[in-house]
Amino acid sequence: MFIPKIYKSEDYNLMKEIISENSFALLISSVDKIRATHSMMMLNEDDSENRYIETHISRANPQAKTLKNGDEVLCDFLGAHTYISSSWYDHTNVSTWNYEAVQIYGKVEIMNSEELYSHLEKLTYKYEQAQHCPMMVKDMAKEFVEKEMKGAFGLKIIPPEIFINQKLSQNRKEHDFQNIILNLEKDDENGKQIASKMKLLKK
Repeated sequence: MFIPKIYKSEDYNLMKEIISENSFALLISSVDKIRATHSMMMLNEDDSENRYIETHISRANPQAKTLKNGDEVLCDFLGAHTYISSSWYDHTNVSTWNYEAVQIYGKVEIMNSEELYSHLEKLTYKYEQAQHCPMMVKDMAKEFVEKEMKGAFGLKIIPPEIFINQKLSQNRKEHDFQNIILNLEKDDENGKQIASKMKLLKK
């Protein structure tokens, strides 16, 4: 990902936030040809020195049939984003888009059955815990879960490279910056979310 210096972030907590709130991300590979699958991803921090992304896709997916240990993949997370109109500036300029994104380049490690089971437990807990009558993996018969697991291809993505892009009009002078916020606060939820994040830059 190309990131101008002014938009490049090294904020690990921001990366965690983007991944957690936008976990239905793209898994991209190019082993035989370019392939991309939307999949549920989680950041595994069990070992703080060796963090990685974990996910799973269908074994029937052609992408699963091509991936093997050591292959390089890209995990692409798009966070908050919205249109920025040039009519909000006090001078003639071009319109643009404000957004947050994370891209993680990593090497594949295929999960064994135990790792896949643990992954599905954690993933289910994350999304079921808020339900009125949550259905956790531990509440299901183990034989049923193991049968369903046969159709899943679990992956760990070990990241040598992480890119965090936070493009929030940092290149605009104060008057224009504040006017963008005012207009975004009248916009949809995406716009309001970006406005809130722009305000945080000034704190």
